[in-house]
Amino acid sequence: MTPAHKISVMFVCIGNSCRSPMAEGIARGLASDVMEVSSAGLSPLGVVQKQSLQTLEVNGFLSDGLSSKPIFRDAWDAAEIVINMSGYARERAFADYTKVEDWDIEDPYGEAPEVYQRIFEDIRGRVVDLIERVRRRREREYGLSQGEFI
Repeated sequence: MTPAHKISVMFVCIGNSCRSPMAEGIARGLASDVMEVSSAGLSPLGVVQKQSLQTLEVNGFLSDGLSSKPIFRDAWDAAEIVINMSGYARERAFADYTKVEDWDIEDPYGEAPEVYQRIFEDIRGRVVDLIERVRRRREREYGLSQGEFI
């Protein structure tokens, strides 16, 4: 990782319709200086749920450009960290799971807005922790503080 290099993170859930797009939107909003983010689904539904988009927007995050898609080989290869929110253990969901981290997050699909909000808050807390780990790694490896670029 070079000092200006951003860590590539892919968030994955089952349908790429609720959890992983929310994580992508949150990470994009909070860590664009240190992370390149994307999301994908093991069995993508082809649409991001309206409630996921509304929950992001109500909480001050942009939802532009979020889409439900499969895990493309080039995106997988580019990802340095894959966050698995599918509910399946990484060993079961991925042939190569060395860069995969499991997050146990409830699927809000079809639930009330309050459930989406609760799931959003869970995801946001975990994304903030991930961002801090990435920032610490960057500082440790390059002596760079938050927002510093060469």
